[in-house]
Amino acid sequence: MNVRSVLAVACAAVAFTISMPATAHGMGETVTPNFEHAIPNIPGKSLSAVVVDYAPGGASPAHEHAKSALIYAYVVSGAIESQVNDGTKRTYHAGESFFEEPGSLHRVSRNASKTRPAKLLAVFVVDSNDKALTTPLK
Repeated sequence: MNVRSVLAVACAAVAFTISMPATAHGMGETVTPNFEHAIPNIPGKSLSAVVVDYAPGGASPAHEHAKSALIYAYVVSGAIESQVNDGTKRTYHAGESFFEEPGSLHRVSRNASKTRPAKLLAVFVVDSNDKALTTPLK
C-alpha cells in the first residue's frame, strides 16, 4: 500500500465517522475512535483512526503506542505541540502533519493554545491483534 492509498483511506475515515464512545485519557483531551478496518492486501494489518479533541490548555499524558503502530497525525484545527522520542518539541498548525515510527514514545502531545481548542486526527497502521493503541507511560 503506498502513501497516497493510506492518505486516501485516512481522508475517508474523516468523512465517514463511526459513532463510538469517546474517552478522556489526560487533562482536557477527548479521544474518539473514528475508523477501523483490516487492510485487505496486507494480511494481519489494520488501519485505525482516532480524533483527539483538546480543550484550551489540554494535554495527553506521555504515552507509547502499540509496538507495531506506524502513525500519521494530521492537525485538523488549532495548534498541537508534540515531542516524539528525544526529538525536539515542535508546534504543528492546522493542515500540518507528522508521523511516529513503530515503538516511539510520545513524550509531549498538547494543545499549544490556552485559549482555543485544537483537533488532531491520528491514523494507525497496526497489527490487527494489537487492540491497545495507546498506553500511558508509568
